[in-house]
Amino acid sequence: MTKKIRIGGASGYWGESMMATPQLLQVEGMDYLVYDFLAEITMSILARARAAKPEMGYATDFISGVLKPNLREIADKKVKILTNAGGVNPEACGAAARKLIKEAGLDLKVAVVTGDDLLDRAQDFAAMQDMFSGADCPDPASLASVNAYLGGFPVAKALDGGADIVITGRSVDSAVTLGACIHAFGWQPQDLDALAGGSLAGHLIECGPQASGGNFTDWELSGDIAEIGYPFIDIDGDGVFTVMKPEGTSGVVNVGTVSEQMLYEIGDPQAYLLPDVTCDFSEVTIEQAGDNQVRVAQAKGHTPPTHYKVCATYADGFRAGTLMSFIGLQAAAKAKSFAEAAFVRARNVLRQHNLADYSETSIEVIGDDSQFGEATSNPHAREVVLKIAAKHETQAGAGALLREISGLGLATPAGLSIFAGSRAKPSPVVRLFSFLLPKADLSIGLDVDGQKQSFEEAAVSGGDAPATPPVPDAPPEKGAVDVPLVKLAWGRSGDKGNKANIGIIARDAAYLPYIWAALDEDAIRHRFGHFIGDNPALARFYLPGSHAMNILIEDALGGGGVASLRNDPQGKAYAQILLDHPIPIPQKLAESL
Repeated sequence: MTKKIRIGGASGYWGESMMATPQLLQVEGMDYLVYDFLAEITMSILARARAAKPEMGYATDFISGVLKPNLREIADKKVKILTNAGGVNPEACGAAARKLIKEAGLDLKVAVVTGDDLLDRAQDFAAMQDMFSGADCPDPASLASVNAYLGGFPVAKALDGGADIVITGRSVDSAVTLGACIHAFGWQPQDLDALAGGSLAGHLIECGPQASGGNFTDWELSGDIAEIGYPFIDIDGDGVFTVMKPEGTSGVVNVGTVSEQMLYEIGDPQAYLLPDVTCDFSEVTIEQAGDNQVRVAQAKGHTPPTHYKVCATYADGFRAGTLMSFIGLQAAAKAKSFAEAAFVRARNVLRQHNLADYSETSIEVIGDDSQFGEATSNPHAREVVLKIAAKHETQAGAGALLREISGLGLATPAGLSIFAGSRAKPSPVVRLFSFLLPKADLSIGLDVDGQKQSFEEAAVSGGDAPATPPVPDAPPEKGAVDVPLVKLAWGRSGDKGNKANIGIIARDAAYLPYIWAALDEDAIRHRFGHFIGDNPALARFYLPGSHAMNILIEDALGGGGVASLRNDPQGKAYAQILLDHPIPIPQKLAESL
């Protein structure tokens, strides 16, 4: 059995920089490079591309930016390439890869994993309800994409068949990394702890340099991010691994960067559901093992779900919005006055044309602490950016707002300035509909250069659900000095649909009881009340292994993604909003900071 394998995380989304591949190919002993290109909104974009051109529908950057300039070096160094760049048309992506290989005169096998695309079965799902909101399925004819999230075992089977490049459609982001581990170590479906470790490894490198200093709370430590290093891991047959970055690159790999990425976009850390395993990250240990080396261990696995998660996307009206700046005294008041006047004019146009009112509107004044709600420090900024947006059932209604914004340009309060360019245009509101589908209802296929075979999921049982860890003990001393949370913790936030998560990691275990006590539900609702209102459910989870907590807030993002009018529709800044929250700690502890 192979003792260790080395895997590099070379892409976190469609549009990611193409600098990672040549950088990671220079790392000695690299075995695999993995690429994540997909998000829910990406699937709808790719679906529209395929509808316009049947040969499209995949992440073309993978062909033009990854394979074309690097293919010979990939072949020479015998590095395996694993990606979900197939989008809604993995067969076409595979054909494009094979054409490049043939033109280069190379001997590389390409495997394509299919079966996730269920759009042709859309009518079968008419009676389904959304797994989160309980809403009925929209008209099946309106669905732009319907894709199940596949796991790592089909990827492993493709590698077992001799593939050098594996292309999937929609899979969970960590599946390509896990597939490499399953293939290399011979893991079986019942090896649940190992599968959890491989899945965590994939989760940590699936977002590229976010594990090596990108989006890091202590951002100054990352140095020149223009030359940031992309992460890679060395993982063993037990699922224990070390996170690193290439020598000579900027960025940083430390306990903070890795911990932040572990908590990124998860819910209950004891029930991180994947097709191959239910992961428990609550006892995971994250330890500095050397300069830019962090060892991760103690991931636990439990019985995987019996169903695949399926996500469908569909258009639901239109949205329109734009950004403009106001400069000078009373800049925020001027911006708000302008926005209110624009909506008055736009609604007059709607009435004149017998159109319905806007279903939702948004005014945010960036620079006036609009993102902080009641926690604002009221800075009386002299320069602000106005974000104004609305949703309407028709393109014409959405466009009316943009026209009236433009038409107010000469009537505006003084200080308006706009970066020159064309007027913004309405765009479709793309919504997500998610449901569960029994694994037996899916037919997964593999094509390794014309050798086709089916894949069958193995039934797995074993591993009781973990016991919930007790929450941190009450602080040993009552806090007497308020310090901002950022002095005591790192933080990272993100989204899952319309949910926001905020991961908070104590810089020292001694700080966590004070953090937990201060960030109770009342404090969180006060800090984010302007975003979530009074009703959304809120949960806190404790991760004793990493001295961390995860906060999950339902209905926090105005619909999430492009269904939202928010300036921050994915909750990326929520941790930053929380990191200046005052935490009472003892005077003696404060003196040690």
